[in-house]
Amino acid sequence: MVPLEKSRFARQLASADLEFLHQHVLIRTFVDGQRVFLEGSQADGLYVVSAGRIDITVHSAPGREHLLGRMEPGDYFGEMAVFDGGPRSASATARGACDLWFIPAAVALALLERSPLLASSLVRDASLRTRDFNQRFMRESLRAERLTLVERLAKTIVHDFRNPLNVIGIAADLAAEDSASTSARRSARDRIRKQVEVLNSLMQELLDFTRAINPGVIHAKVPYADLLRGVLLELDVEASRRGIVLDVVGPLPDVVLRLDPPRMSRVFTNLAQNAFDAMSGRTPARLSLRFSMTRDEVVTEVSDTGAGIAPDVMPHVFEPFVTFGKAHGTGLGLAICERIITEHGGKITAGNLPEGRGAVFTVRLPIPHNIDTERMVPGDQSGAESGRFV
Repeated sequence: MVPLEKSRFARQLASADLEFLHQHVLIRTFVDGQRVFLEGSQADGLYVVSAGRIDITVHSAPGREHLLGRMEPGDYFGEMAVFDGGPRSASATARGACDLWFIPAAVALALLERSPLLASSLVRDASLRTRDFNQRFMRESLRAERLTLVERLAKTIVHDFRNPLNVIGIAADLAAEDSASTSARRSARDRIRKQVEVLNSLMQELLDFTRAINPGVIHAKVPYADLLRGVLLELDVEASRRGIVLDVVGPLPDVVLRLDPPRMSRVFTNLAQNAFDAMSGRTPARLSLRFSMTRDEVVTEVSDTGAGIAPDVMPHVFEPFVTFGKAHGTGLGLAICERIITEHGGKITAGNLPEGRGAVFTVRLPIPHNIDTERMVPGDQSGAESGRFV
C-alpha cells in the first residue's frame, strides 16, 4: 500500500495542506472487475490508488473497448472531469482487489487554490498522460481497424467460397456413383472445372488486393491496341454466351504506353464482368468501349446498358467490399481496378449515362513522351475499325 502523502497527487503538498486533505479524504474498496466509474457519468471527485490496479478504458463502438492506461499504486485518476466540470471521458475498472483514496471535487479544487505547486504538478502530469493516452488510443484504433478488415475479409472468403465448394462436392459425389453414365461423369467434370475457375478468380482478386503498389516500377512499352485486342477476344466469347453485344466504337488507340499487361488486362476484365452481371436479363444488352486521346493521356470509356449505379453506392464504388448486384465476387474488383490504374499513374472514375441508360467507367492513362513512348506508324490500324478488334 502507498500512503496518501507519498502519492503523485499529494507529494507536493505542504504539511497544512496534507492535514486538510486527510480531514476530508475517504477510503473506498473495489473488487476485481468492479467499475469505479463509467464513461459519460457525472464526476464527483478524483481517486488515488493506494493498493491494486485500475484500468482506464474508452469505447469506440458497441462491444469494443480500448485500454488507455493502467493506474498503479501511487497514481491518481479522474481529475479531468473534476477540473473542467464535464462528464467522465473514460471508464475506470478495478483489476484485482483495490483500495482507493477518494478526494471529493470541492476538496480537490480547494487544494488547487491553496497550492500553486500542486496545480503546476497536475498540469504537467495531465500533459504527459494525454500524450500517452493519445498514442495508446491510436495504436488500439489501428489494431481494431485491422481486425475489422480481417473479419470482413474472412467473412467474404467464407461466403464466396462456400457455394463453389458445395457444387464441387456434389459433382464429385455424382461422378463417383457406380451407376453414373459417361455423359454424367463428363458433365460433373465440366461443373467442377467451372467452379475451380471461379475459385481461382476469387483467390486472384484477394491476392491483387493485398499486393502493394511500387511507385518506382518502370513498366514495359506495350502497344495499347494490342493489349486491348487480347482482352476483347476473351470478352467476346463470354459476351456471346450471355447474348450481349460487344461494341468497339471507333479505332483502337495507336499509342505505345508503359504498362503491366496482365494487371491492366485485369482492369478491363473486371469492368466487363461487372457490366455483364449488371445487364443480366436486360434488353438491350450492350457493352461499349470508346476511346479518345489528348497530348498527355489516352481515355477509355467502358459503358453498359444496365441499371446504372445507385446514388448511395456511387461515393463508395471503389471502396473494398462494396458490391452492388454482382452475383459472385469479393467486393474487391473495383478497388483492385483503382489500385492498378493508380499504379500506372492514371485515374479511374465511375458515373451513369444520361436518362438511366447504364453505367460508365472512364480510365485515363498517361502518355509518356520522348524516349518513354513510341507512336505507332500512322495508318497502321489493321482490324481496328469501328466495331472490330481483330
